[in-house]
Amino acid sequence: MEKALLLKAEIREHTGSKDAKKLRKDGRIPAIVYGHKQKPVAISLDRNTMVEGLHHGRRLMDVQIGRKKEKMIVKDLQYDYLGKDVIHVDLMRVDVTETVKVAVPVELKGVAKGTHEGGIIEECTDHLEIECKATDIPESVVVSVKEINVGDTLHAGDIELPDGVKLVSPPEMLLVTCHLVAAARTTEELEKETPVSPEVIGEVKEAGEEPSGQKQE
Repeated sequence: MEKALLLKAEIREHTGSKDAKKLRKDGRIPAIVYGHKQKPVAISLDRNTMVEGLHHGRRLMDVQIGRKKEKMIVKDLQYDYLGKDVIHVDLMRVDVTETVKVAVPVELKGVAKGTHEGGIIEECTDHLEIECKATDIPESVVVSVKEINVGDTLHAGDIELPDGVKLVSPPEMLLVTCHLVAAARTTEELEKETPVSPEVIGEVKEAGEEPSGQKQE
């Protein structure tokens, strides 16, 4: 079970790219809170606390706005153009007894048998969408790859989820595959495979050269 992370929020009096840029410069992340049929509220959060929680897989948060504290989950994260820094967060109010849908990271564990045969493991997605109670959101979905051989695949429907957690992602969604690394070919090998085009009769060889069989007028 995931413990809630406590975040103290500040209400944003102004919104827009200019104000958001100033907040980020001051070490805060712009965010929006919605849900439970209440009006959306624009807030800001301490960047270091928020990012550290995300790195530890936290999705359930206790967010304090003024004197009021509410439980919320992270519904969406917006990153910068490099895909590195979080620049905006969407939070949704939840009740500890209600069921929610949320994306959680996939964590691969073990050394695949196929790697001893020259294969490599390829992770095709880094998260799964699940449904469970807000208090039962796992920090990650652990996927064991120890029994995977070259040519084997794992799909979302193959993963055993914790009690009380239901898969929302399509069962056929590919998670992991093991395949051989294609051997790099030399230039000489590629040239041998490249067919040589036959010379076309009448083809002009050089600029200004008359094609064979034709008279210049």
